[in-house]
Formats: sequence, structure tokens, C-alpha cells
Amino acid sequence: MAFNINEIKSQLTFGGAKASLFQVAITNPINGVADLKTPFMVQAAQIPEATMGIIEIPYFGRKVKVAGDRTFAEWTVTIINDEDFLIRNAMEEWMASINAHESNVTQLGTASASEYKAQAQITQYSKTGQALRTYNFNGLFPTTVAAIGMDWNTTDDIERFDVTFQYDWWNVSGGITGDGGTNE
Repeated sequence: MAFNINEIKSQLTFGGAKASLFQVAITNPINGVADLKTPFMVQAAQIPEATMGIIEIPYFGRKVKVAGDRTFAEWTVTIINDEDFLIRNAMEEWMASINAHESNVTQLGTASASEYKAQAQITQYSKTGQALRTYNFNGLFPTTVAAIGMDWNTTDDIERFDVTFQYDWWNVSGGITGDGGTNE
């Protein structure tokens, strides 16, 4: 029944998932020195979107729509910058190994994408600390390491920067059952 607060309360059995209860892990195949620090310094990220393309087939002035190909949008994380620049340096090295700044060639042993593509995960946690769901990014590599704004007027804040990744696909490990538990 509409207008009855008890209806929504009965549907929010676990009180709703909290957007702040997550952790990101990124495997850097070029410079893994920051891999252990990354889960603590990624301040913001997203559960990836799912997009299914459509194919429109015209027929007597109407269009029939059928499912097309799946596409995977870019994925951006916001990282807190520490004075050691450990994560930023590792991300810049990763990109430079794919295509060097000066020579415009790869710094890897071969041109094989398997040398620079990696994996990442974002895990959503429950309010009790249980891992609810993990999204795995496969064939991931950075395409943008964003600028860090510098400003003499900025006080009581620390630096952050975004890294945007492309990836081949994502999949889910773990899942939610009707009773809020997980299944593998």
C-alpha cells in the first residue's frame, strides 16, 4: 500500500547497501610496488555499468529491436595522493610502458597486449563487513592519469587524482541469494 512507511521498511530487510563500504584492488603488471597500498587509497569508484547494444530492423515503417553486442564502459577510480607519489608513479609507469613519452613506442619486450593488461576488483561489503559481491575487471589498462589541481587557496585538504581504465570485460564472483547470503 502506498503511503505506508512499513512497506518500504519491510522491503529494506538489511537497511540498503552503503556506497561507502567498498574496496578496490588493482594489479599493476609493470610496477606492482603500489598494489598493496591501492586498496587503502582508492577513495571513489563505481560498480561497472552493463550496456547491451541494439540492432534495429526496419519493417513497414516500424523498427523491431533485437539484442546486439555487449559493450563495456570505461572505469574511473579516484585515488588519494600521498607524498610518496607511489600509486601515481606506478600508474604513470604503466602508461609509459605501453607507449613511451618521447619515443612513441612500447617499452615492453613485445607488442603483446598480455604484457600490459591486468585485473582489478571492486568488492561491496555489508554493514557487518561481509563481502557481498565482487566485480572482476579483465584485460584492464589505464588510459588516463588525470591532473592534480594545485592551488594556494586550498587548505585542509589532500590531493586526489582520477585514473581511467579500459577493460575487455567484467564478471561477478559471489552473488546475493534471497536471504542476503552469498553464493559462489
